[in-house]
Amino acid sequence: MAVASRLAVARVSPDGARPAAAGRGRTRGLAVVRLPPAAMTGRRRRGGAVAASPPTEEAVQMTEPLTKEDLVAYLVSGCKPKENWRIGTEHEKFGFEVDTLRPIKYDQIRDILNGLAERFDWDKIMEGDNVIGLKQGKQSISLEPGGQFELSGAPLETLHQTCAELNSHLYQVKAVGEEMGIGFLGLGFQPKWALSDIPIMPKGRSEIMRNYMPKVGTLGLDMMFRTCTVQVNLDFSSEQDMIRKFRAGLALQPIATAIFANSPFKEGKPNGFLSLRSHIWTDTDNNRAGMLPFVFDNSFGFEQYVDYALDVPMYFVYRNKKYIDCTGMSFKDFMQGKLPQAPGELPTLNDWENHLTTIFPEVRLKRYLEMRGADGGPWRRLCALPAFWVGLLYDEESLQSIIDMTFDWTKEEREMLRRKVPLTGLKTPFRDGYVRDLAEEVLKLAKSGLERRGYKEVGFLREVDEVVRTGVTPAERLLNLYETKWQRNVDHVFEHLLY
Repeated sequence: MAVASRLAVARVSPDGARPAAAGRGRTRGLAVVRLPPAAMTGRRRRGGAVAASPPTEEAVQMTEPLTKEDLVAYLVSGCKPKENWRIGTEHEKFGFEVDTLRPIKYDQIRDILNGLAERFDWDKIMEGDNVIGLKQGKQSISLEPGGQFELSGAPLETLHQTCAELNSHLYQVKAVGEEMGIGFLGLGFQPKWALSDIPIMPKGRSEIMRNYMPKVGTLGLDMMFRTCTVQVNLDFSSEQDMIRKFRAGLALQPIATAIFANSPFKEGKPNGFLSLRSHIWTDTDNNRAGMLPFVFDNSFGFEQYVDYALDVPMYFVYRNKKYIDCTGMSFKDFMQGKLPQAPGELPTLNDWENHLTTIFPEVRLKRYLEMRGADGGPWRRLCALPAFWVGLLYDEESLQSIIDMTFDWTKEEREMLRRKVPLTGLKTPFRDGYVRDLAEEVLKLAKSGLERRGYKEVGFLREVDEVVRTGVTPAERLLNLYETKWQRNVDHVFEHLLY
């Protein structure tokens, strides 16, 4: 394998157009993209530490119970005028030892986090004595249960800024990781190692989920420990705008899953899927995942989403820097101070915010909308996904075209796409054609929407042009390499999709 030599020379940006970033600097021989000042506000001195995970805990205790109206108002508070809409991108990646290809353990991740904090001025997020994340302004780095490394980006104005942020982050983790013999892999599912090979991170939230998952589905532990995703967070101006974007996002989520399908291997062999990551969500916990058919009801709005979220069983309550296991309990009981695990305790709005993060549908509503249907992938594709959704949902003409196009899709058709696309990708039959035909139309609308935004962002979609034109997903390209050039040795994917 040539992964080590690839790491040594991986000091330049991946091939392809670079974002029109603000000024560039260099740190220890590695190019670093400087983000615009708006993305870097709130930075603290080097070596600082911020509150323990999760990021939302209030010091004050509630003296009066929250009402359902309070919960609805929390979501409504996300509405903002179009000039204030921003783009947030989150992406996960697998860390691995270059010499052995094994997943990295917590002590290695701790050293990476400490190195990033020291060299690049991040503040540490602690849980007990363990550093489990980093924060810098409105960006954060967190750990998924199996050590997947996640960047949660700042809310940024343009796709150029978003891609520059991703670029800067990848340069930073490479700068620290390559000195330790550690690489990072852009793929939707762990291609080589079994569940028993994946290290467990010292996080209270993860421990609660790990114990609960096998009770509610067969694939939840795979979701936690062996998947990586990229998602895009977008704003809305009003309840009606939220509804339209929510419906368009849900209807088209399988199209995004197909275009970005990138998880065809499991334990060293083809797994039978193009997006195993997407399939895994169909049997993780169906109380909190799926296509949310009620979003298409005429009565849908913020209040109906609150009703849904209140019916989703809880995972935990976070008090005094500790997680209290409340799995299967009702947030409604919590609102009445009747949680057996925390008698008399009343929820704050931050408890509600934490509860909303434990719901995992294909599109998730918080004070913004999260598009959650895409596999993790290489750098250029990480920039293409926000371009895809911004072009469709931030342009009124494109959004209306999507609403018109999907208006008569039935619940059964949407569910069929959700189930079959992970298997057959763009070749999935739909009505009198294929998902590829839908993808061609949708990609045109995304490009038109970006053109009308006027920021010269259409180039970010170049990465998926060939996928849609040929109908061959990234996963199918990997499978072809596996059968030919790689001679059925999946180890080569670690070099091929190394950041």
